[in-house]
Amino acid sequence: MSAEQVSSLCEQLVKAVTVIMDPASTQRYRLEALKFCEEFKEKCPICVPCGLKLAEKTQTAIVRHFGLQILEHVVKFRWNNMPRLEKVYLKNNVMGLISSGTQSILEEESHIKDVLSRIVVEMIKREWPQHWPDMLKELDTLSKQGETQTELVMFILLRLAEDVVTFQTLPTQRRRDIQQTLTQNMEKIFSFLLTTLQQNVNKYRRMVGAPQEQEALTTPQKADLGQEPKAQANCRVGIAALNTLAGYIDWVALSHITADNCKLLEMLCLLLNEPELQIGAAECLLIAVSRKGKLEDRKPLMVLFGDVAMHYILSAAQTADGEGLVEKHYVFLKRLCQVLCALGSQLCALLGSDSDVETPTNLGKYLDSFLAFTTHPSQFLRSSTQITWGALFRHEVLSRDPLLLAMIPKYLRASMTNLVKVGFPSKTDSPSCEYSRFDFDSDEDFNAFFNSFRAQQGEVMRMACRLDPRTGFQMAGEWLKYQLTAPVDTGPMNSKTGEGLCSIFSPSFVQWDAMTFFSESVISQMFRTLDKDEIPVNDGIDLLQLVLNFETKDPLILSCVLTNVSALFPFVTYRPEYLPQVLSKLFSSVTFEVIEESKAPRTRAVKNVRRHACSSIIKMCRDYPQLVLPNFEMLYNHVKQLLSNELLLTQMEKCALMEALVLISNQFKDYERQKAFLEELMAPVASLWLSTEMQRILSDPEAFISYVGADNKIADPVLEDPSGLNRSRISFCVYTILGVVKRARWPVAAEEAKAGGFLVGYMPSGSPIYRNPCTEQVLKLLDNLLALIRTHNNLYMPEMVAKLGETFAKALDMLEVEKNAILGLPQPLLELYDSPVYKTVLERMQGFFCTLYDNCFHILGNAGPSMQQDFYTVEGLATLLLSSAFVNLNNIPDYRLRPMLRVFVKPLVLSCPLEHYETLVCPMLGPLFTYLHVRLSQKWQVINQRSMLCEDDAADDNPESQEMLEEQLVRLLTREVMDLITVCCVSKKGAEHNTTATVDGDDDEVMATEVTPPASAELTELGKCLMKQEDVCTALLITAYTSLSWKDTLSCQRTTTQLCWPLLKQVLPGNLLPDAVSWFFTSVLKGLQTHGQHDGCMAALVHLAFQIYEALRPRYAELKAVMEQIPDIQRESLEQFESKLLNPTLQKVADKRRKDHFKRLITGCIGKPLGEQFRKEVHIRNLPSLFKKVKPSLETDVLENEDGEGLTALFEP
Repeated sequence: MSAEQVSSLCEQLVKAVTVIMDPASTQRYRLEALKFCEEFKEKCPICVPCGLKLAEKTQTAIVRHFGLQILEHVVKFRWNNMPRLEKVYLKNNVMGLISSGTQSILEEESHIKDVLSRIVVEMIKREWPQHWPDMLKELDTLSKQGETQTELVMFILLRLAEDVVTFQTLPTQRRRDIQQTLTQNMEKIFSFLLTTLQQNVNKYRRMVGAPQEQEALTTPQKADLGQEPKAQANCRVGIAALNTLAGYIDWVALSHITADNCKLLEMLCLLLNEPELQIGAAECLLIAVSRKGKLEDRKPLMVLFGDVAMHYILSAAQTADGEGLVEKHYVFLKRLCQVLCALGSQLCALLGSDSDVETPTNLGKYLDSFLAFTTHPSQFLRSSTQITWGALFRHEVLSRDPLLLAMIPKYLRASMTNLVKVGFPSKTDSPSCEYSRFDFDSDEDFNAFFNSFRAQQGEVMRMACRLDPRTGFQMAGEWLKYQLTAPVDTGPMNSKTGEGLCSIFSPSFVQWDAMTFFSESVISQMFRTLDKDEIPVNDGIDLLQLVLNFETKDPLILSCVLTNVSALFPFVTYRPEYLPQVLSKLFSSVTFEVIEESKAPRTRAVKNVRRHACSSIIKMCRDYPQLVLPNFEMLYNHVKQLLSNELLLTQMEKCALMEALVLISNQFKDYERQKAFLEELMAPVASLWLSTEMQRILSDPEAFISYVGADNKIADPVLEDPSGLNRSRISFCVYTILGVVKRARWPVAAEEAKAGGFLVGYMPSGSPIYRNPCTEQVLKLLDNLLALIRTHNNLYMPEMVAKLGETFAKALDMLEVEKNAILGLPQPLLELYDSPVYKTVLERMQGFFCTLYDNCFHILGNAGPSMQQDFYTVEGLATLLLSSAFVNLNNIPDYRLRPMLRVFVKPLVLSCPLEHYETLVCPMLGPLFTYLHVRLSQKWQVINQRSMLCEDDAADDNPESQEMLEEQLVRLLTREVMDLITVCCVSKKGAEHNTTATVDGDDDEVMATEVTPPASAELTELGKCLMKQEDVCTALLITAYTSLSWKDTLSCQRTTTQLCWPLLKQVLPGNLLPDAVSWFFTSVLKGLQTHGQHDGCMAALVHLAFQIYEALRPRYAELKAVMEQIPDIQRESLEQFESKLLNPTLQKVADKRRKDHFKRLITGCIGKPLGEQFRKEVHIRNLPSLFKKVKPSLETDVLENEDGEGLTALFEP
């Protein structure tokens, strides 16, 4: 290797790097240059001299960076095959580069510093401590040369801690060696870091004139200008030392942090007042104070409640806040707020009835400063304090402390301000807006944040009111009275509802809204906390009267008024004579209009008020039926009067009022009386629903389309809607049936049910059988309901879709709102309240079909739990359902199939008595499950093909957003189907089926990484019944195991942990075909290929594969053949595993070790994330063990090296 060779190669490399980095290069040139550089790194034997030459100070930064990258590549990929002398040569040269091969600390580029420190860390990871015992000494020597070298040493130590401890990017034994050696030397390392920090900070402060000396220096001294770069250099080292400390404080023994009378913590507190270093100091302090561990070890952290520390923390907060909104100071304030929160958590952990930690004397000071953050203009800072307030108010010792109790009124006062929804980033109507622009990208973002912040505040306020219920109630009363008398301020923006009315941003509305939330939270808590005789009834009734007498034409404010009526309603239980007044207030709001007799559609705000009034009436009848019962006649007459005018209420409002009546009728506790009442209530529905005309319309899709007006072409789609009344009649009937089925019930108490004539007999098991007073009425209407469902399903047939009118071609499509919900797009804020509901007749039609479809299935879903045996014994029910709800499924879109499974099939099956499984559930679910499997398999096949095709080939008629929607729908439908199968087949002992929360939830659910399926996941009786039927059994097993490789992690994890093994276990005793066994096992391995990159799924799938292999391998040699096909499987290791598994005489190894061995065997088929699939493997060899004597025979292969002797002296300086 001659110098000329090196020089000419370097010239070519410099040209290549220049081409790569030059924006003007053509794509072809750049690719050629890149290829040349990569091939050089991979194949050239003289990489080291070339890299060193390119890294010389005289080259440009880009070239030097490339030179250093070459050296890093050599260490990472060629180290194991390098001769010893070459390693020493490279190591000495790299240390030389740190010593004298870089520009000064202020001039050098940060990416050069970074790559240089990486090279050293890569060598340390391969050779320290065994072959390079003096590494720390060398770093220490380097750091004595000056700031430039010290900073690099800091980078090296930080990077080392990150690789070894934080990210753990090296083999276990090496990691253990390095971490243990670091731990042994930690005292030295820590004192080195602290000394470095202290010396550099002291020099820096001397040069810039520390704050306390600042006043004396009235005239800046000329000499200081020359000192400026020096000061900056010391400051840089200080920052690097703090960053490095942050990498260690997280995991070193707490004793190092609290050593020497907590010197480190004291220093960090001091640095909080040093503008350049305060963020780093706060970061370190935060990590230290957030440490978990033994309580005994954490006690010294209480020193931060001492005078000195508190003084520094508070003065730093005041200074940062006093300087107005500067990003750097704001970031610091956030860190400081986190520090105070973490301090609060430590205090709550350490203070207990059984501990010797005293309540700190500075608790008052701490609470005051914490309150300052709760009252800061930044909504983000305010929200950051809530969890800690909650912990303090809940704490067994602190919650009795007079200082904390004195804080409650102040906290509640702060909450009154914090509940007011201001601070939208796009506005300027509050000091919070400025801060929100730093924290939120859009108003929608802020809105979502604020809603969860408000809910959190509600929790904490309730905790505070548990300790002091009266204060909260008093404040709520004052605020309510104030709002009732305050003049209305609509602000600059007028509502579209009408002139002079509030929009959701109006000053008056945001105050009303906040006050309403406040009073709701504190009043409900007061009723829970105080004894009956302590409740301030008179005050409560006074407030209620004020609210009832308040009149407003503003829908948004009226909505708040109604919430206050509901919040104060519990007082009426003490004074029932006020009930009629409350009822009349609510009823007048049911028919609320801004402009009477207006033809324009109602805005959402008006609709909300009316809906709100209806739900308040329902809630009152549900929660206080005994109280309302004496006024039943008055209520009934009110409702009759409203129903007599067909146009006065929407169908939903009519039905809500009828539901309220049904709820009260449940209090009759007399079967005959309630049955007669329900008959009377439903008479108008029955006569309409059972008329010959309606029967014809409901059973014939074409007649139905025509009746609801979906076959017309309409000239003015906003105003004209000739068939609106027809649609509302159908809706009214369906809503009413649903309301009655949902609400009518027999008495809860067995004696009352028996006395009232609801009991009809007993089951063989002894449990009572009740009859529902609505059964007769509802069953009368069932045939036409099923006809409507059949017709609705048939509307999706292509020939029917073709009959829809021009205006209504998309009438069966999803509503935009539904699409946005599925895609997770936020609703535009203002539209929520201000726009008229369903703007065009097409949207009204879509809404009609969507609601009708859902409600029909809600009725069927509620019929089982409501009418029980009377419903399940309907003649030929299985056939009736199969010929209505399940016809034409092929054409029904995913977004309609989902609610059908969730609201109809699932509740029907779950409430079905055992004796109807054979006659009803199996005949229905068998074909359904088979169909669903075929349907989902096809859908996933399309999705997989789509992702395999290149984007260029994809057809453009299906825009991306549509594809995303379809794909997300397939995912949601898959979850729905798998959830249905799991609920039907597996008993809940082990796994809670949280269906509602997560079906529409995000995919980023936190997944457990160690998954062991619950031992008690057994099949239910229904599951066993289904598994007895061969076709159903096959459909279930195939669906469960195929679904493992569908690209939906959530569904995969649930199916793996809850469903797959219990189903398979059921068929194990029989004779499974060898092909079937291989298929099950292969399906799990395919699942691993698809989902292996997700820890949660991977752990669950490995466990399942292991269970199957252990249980079935002894009977089926075919499984071994499957194992042998796994890429890169180690045959000897497989034989070893097999022999242990198949030899019953051997003592079984611990379960975990067997599973680990198995996991190593199947590693070849565990999928990796895209970013790791093409990564070049780095191999780091283990060094001779540090801690136990190795047998001589092993030594030879551990020390594979050209010359074995003197290895430990390899890296001697």
